[in-house]
Amino acid sequence: MDFADVFFALFIVVIAVVSLLSNLLVLLCFVHSTEIRRQVPGVFTMNLSFCNILITVLNMPATLMGIIRHQQPFGDCICQTLSFLETFLTANTMLSMAALSIDRWIAVVFPLSYSTKMRYKDALIMVSYSWLHSLSFSLTALLFSWLDYSHVYASCTLQLSEGGDRIKFTVFTVVFHATSFVLSLLILCFTYLKVLKVARFHCKRIDIITMQTLFLLVDIHPSVKQRCLAEQKRRKQRATKKISIFIGSFIICFAPYVITRLAELLPFVGINRHWGIISKCLTYSKAASDPFAYSLLRQQYRKVLVTVVNRLLRRDLYPSSGHNSSLDTENDYCLQRIS
Repeated sequence: MDFADVFFALFIVVIAVVSLLSNLLVLLCFVHSTEIRRQVPGVFTMNLSFCNILITVLNMPATLMGIIRHQQPFGDCICQTLSFLETFLTANTMLSMAALSIDRWIAVVFPLSYSTKMRYKDALIMVSYSWLHSLSFSLTALLFSWLDYSHVYASCTLQLSEGGDRIKFTVFTVVFHATSFVLSLLILCFTYLKVLKVARFHCKRIDIITMQTLFLLVDIHPSVKQRCLAEQKRRKQRATKKISIFIGSFIICFAPYVITRLAELLPFVGINRHWGIISKCLTYSKAASDPFAYSLLRQQYRKVLVTVVNRLLRRDLYPSSGHNSSLDTENDYCLQRIS
């Protein structure tokens, strides 16, 4: 292996470890928190984390072995299965992110009618659609034998076999990326920009009230005024930063790979192997960043993790039952009161 292959291998190992641990923490929160399970976004988050875990434990190790061995890591049957799963899981994760953005758009723009516009049943329907959508493309690729090992990406992925119908494969690839990546990106941009518009409107109203209050309080200390103005600026930047992370990470992680897959459809374009692996690694990095962007950095998930850790620590300190069971009950009650 050259230096580039060593770097790619180490990068995938780090991404796989972070992705597996973080997504498992999200599922742990979902299992231990009744409140998260009752909420509609929890359905989309669970589906996203489940897909990311499968990508981490199945596709990432296969790509790692392809980079190390410079050849197909498994037999044809296993490689086709991994290609099938990659096509299915990639499209499913993109549509799950789009569903999360739709949920946030309805929650922010239509807060009073959110419970009627986005019900638990509606969330299950959206998740079912993402599964059917992804499964249809995976089955189509399997039917036409477009699932194989690609040396360019060192992965078991969509690949046109020698002597295959290039026109059909081109149409399939364009439609697949148009209805997964492009559609999801359009939904993300529309919904989050609407959310940003509403957030800025509310920030402007708060700023007006704050400035009127500061104007009336003539005896207020200048440092207090300065802190209020600084908080106004942070409030405006916070909303823009979050929206930029959601849309920016989606583009950075998926766009290079999608553009590369579309470019290689042209007969006169050759894709460099190192660039192909880089674009593939970027898609894997999304599996590691999603738990932090959508779940673990939220206060609700942090509280659940703290509660779970405290329970585990109490079990280690007081392994016997009896007296400690009542102590656990009392501590749980105190934690609920504090939260």
